Amino acid sequence: MSGQESGIIFNIQRFSIHDGPGIRTTVFMKGCGMRCIWCHNPESWDSNTEIAYYADKCIGCGACINICPAKCHALSEADKSHVFDRQNCLICGKCADICYAETLRAIGKRMSVDEVFEEIIKDSIFYETSGGGVTLSGGEPLFQPKFAIEILKRCKKAGIHTCVETSGYAKPDILPDIIKYTDLFLFDIKETDIARHKEYTGVDNNLILKNLYALDKNGAQIILRCPIIPNLNDREDHFEGIGRIANGLTNIQKIEIEPYHSLGLSKAQAVGKITKYRETEITKKETSEKWVDAIRKYTAIPIGN
Repeated sequence: MSGQESGIIFNIQRFSIHDGPGIRTTVFMKGCGMRCIWCHNPESWDSNTEIAYYADKCIGCGACINICPAKCHALSEADKSHVFDRQNCLICGKCADICYAETLRAIGKRMSVDEVFEEIIKDSIFYETSGGGVTLSGGEPLFQPKFAIEILKRCKKAGIHTCVETSGYAKPDILPDIIKYTDLFLFDIKETDIARHKEYTGVDNNLILKNLYALDKNGAQIILRCPIIPNLNDREDHFEGIGRIANGLTNIQKIEIEPYHSLGLSKAQAVGKITKYRETEITKKETSEKWVDAIRKYTAIPIGN
C-alpha cells in the first residue's frame, strides 16, 4: 500500500441493481459533511473506523471482556447482559475480530486502490453482460476525493462504467477531475427550500446546487435522486422545486424517487448515534406513486421510483 492512495471503506456490495444501470459493485466510502436527520447510512458519517454493537446478538461468552485493552466490555452483575463502554473505546478492533456471534463489528476498513479494484474486477463479466459497472457511494464519496478519483481512474482504464452517488456537498475544485472519470452522477436532491435544507441536513443547499449546475454545464450525465420523507419534504412546493431544478438541467437522464425506509435507525443505534427522524412505518407503494405523479405536474423529465 506504500505510496498508493488509500481510504476508508465500510462496505463493498456486489450485484447491486439499484445504484445505476445494470449489475454493479457499490463501494461505500466513509465520511460525510452532512447530518441528514433521516439518514439511511448513519454508520458512514464519521470518516474513521467505528465499532458497531448489536446487543440482541450477544451470547455472553465473555471473549471481548478478556481481550479488550481498555476494559470497555463487561457483563452486568444484575442480569449478565453485555455492557459496552463506548466512550473509552480505543477502536482497536480486537473485540470485533474475536466476536464470532457478530455482536461487535468494525465498521470501516482502510484499503488501498489496488485492494478495492481487486474486489471490483471480480465481477467484470457481469458488468459486460448487463451494462453495469461500479458505483461510489457513502457517506459521501467526495469526502475522500483523491481516493475516489484514483478508484474511478482505475475503473475507466479497465473499461468499466462508473457512477458517483453524491449529495453534491463537496469542494468545487475537485469536480473537474471527478467529471473526467465518471460516466454518470446520481445526484441527491434532499430538500429544495434553503432553510429546511439546513434544518434537515445541517447545511444549506447553495453549494450543492452550485455544484449540480457546474456538473451539468460541463457535460456530466445526471440522474436526480430524491429521498422523500413523510411529514418533512412530501410537500407540493418541494415537488415543484424538484421539477424546477430538473427543468434547468441539460444533461439530466431522469428523476428517481427514493421512499424513506427505517433501516438507518438500527444502524445508528449500533454505532452509538441518534437520528432525529424516527419514523418506523414503511412507505406504501401507492404513496410513492402519488409522489411521482405530483412531480410529473412540474416537469416532462422521465420519473420513477
